[in-house]
Amino acid sequence: MDERAHARQRWAARVSLTSAGLALIAPLGTAPSGGVALVAAGGVSVAVSLVAVWWALTRRGWFRTAAVGLAVAAPAAAIALFVAAHLLWLLFLLLGLWGLAVWAGRFALSSTQSQVVRVVEYETPPPARPFLIMNPRSGGGKVERFGLAAKAEKLGARVHLLDPARPDGPEDVAAVARDAIAGGADLLGVAGGDGTQALVAAVAAEHDIPFLVISAGTRNHFAMDLGLDRDDPSTCLDALTDGVEIRVDLGFAGGNPFVNNASFGAYAAIVQSAEYRDDKVRTTLDLLPELLTREKGPRLTAHLAGTADPAGVVLDSPQAVLVSNNPYRMDDIAGLGRRERMDLGVLGVLGIKVDGAAQAVGLLRGRQAEGLTSATAREVVVDADQDAIAVGVDGEALMLTTPVRCRVEPGALRARVPRTRPGVPAAKPALDWRRLRKLAARVGRTALPRNRWARR
Repeated sequence: MDERAHARQRWAARVSLTSAGLALIAPLGTAPSGGVALVAAGGVSVAVSLVAVWWALTRRGWFRTAAVGLAVAAPAAAIALFVAAHLLWLLFLLLGLWGLAVWAGRFALSSTQSQVVRVVEYETPPPARPFLIMNPRSGGGKVERFGLAAKAEKLGARVHLLDPARPDGPEDVAAVARDAIAGGADLLGVAGGDGTQALVAAVAAEHDIPFLVISAGTRNHFAMDLGLDRDDPSTCLDALTDGVEIRVDLGFAGGNPFVNNASFGAYAAIVQSAEYRDDKVRTTLDLLPELLTREKGPRLTAHLAGTADPAGVVLDSPQAVLVSNNPYRMDDIAGLGRRERMDLGVLGVLGIKVDGAAQAVGLLRGRQAEGLTSATAREVVVDADQDAIAVGVDGEALMLTTPVRCRVEPGALRARVPRTRPGVPAAKPALDWRRLRKLAARVGRTALPRNRWARR
């Protein structure tokens, strides 16, 4: 890093510390008007609002309605107090100062890092007989909207369009993929949702041939974590002619492959409901009270093996367990739902156990929250007090026999991606005030102009 970059880093650290300091002392300057008390009242209102949200999720009828009203009224009352004291400007000032402190601090700490995660790429020849499966309905019709089939065929690929109106039900995409390999295909690809991606990816991994992800689904989480362009899925087809391979892991829940995650507990039970697809919000609100208070649904136990603790970890009676193919970010709210790496050879595990409103509020502490378990493991076995439980495997609702063994196959999938792609943004470092103080106090070699005539 050159001296100019070091100088920017130092000044960003100084701006961060100065803004944080001003935010702390600003209320003291309004002591006669009760600025400190108002700030405290604002903090209490946020806590009350969060408790009310928990009540709204775990109750029904008039109690839920009252809780929703309280969740809105608490912060509104705090704002009204600022207005009555003619200190609304203080609220905006504090928000601005803390926002500036966080932004400048993150900039100072991340200026030495690469902005994109670097992955190992392998040069391999382009496929001679690529075979692509495309779902015309996926992502609201992206296959047709972006002309994916025509572009792929122009690049020499065989395209199989799934028939959404098939009278005897959805096609077995894994069987279609195996037939394609038997016919000489040397690459498999999917333009569709992550559930379809996982099924075909498992076939590609089984036969050790490359797999092409086309970001034509709704959320495209797998494509995002591969660093692909989610706005224009047609760019993914560039990998057919100018691409590289990266090795990524593949997860399994029982015998069911997943590229993203397998969820157990509350979410899995909700998506298993027949009414969920027709009315997601209403169904979720109807089922959550019993699921969150454990009045309904299985009592889960998750056994984690291959963790940092040689004895393993046991999660007893969590409301929800998420087992992911490599861990999700937890230290940066902007990065939640992202995996920085997909080649670590481990499962990410998030377990949530909340026994009351206080623990629900405590989840704001992130990794340090009492009700949240975040870990990595080589294997996770989820058991229950029922013979079969609902499991959401890459968003697909399944019923699996207990116990359900989740495992990861390191480097099982040869993902072919375009040589030129957006990439995965690197995680921003957590705010470290001690390190910021060191950066701010550092004096650069060129901080002061040098008199070249001083010594001759």
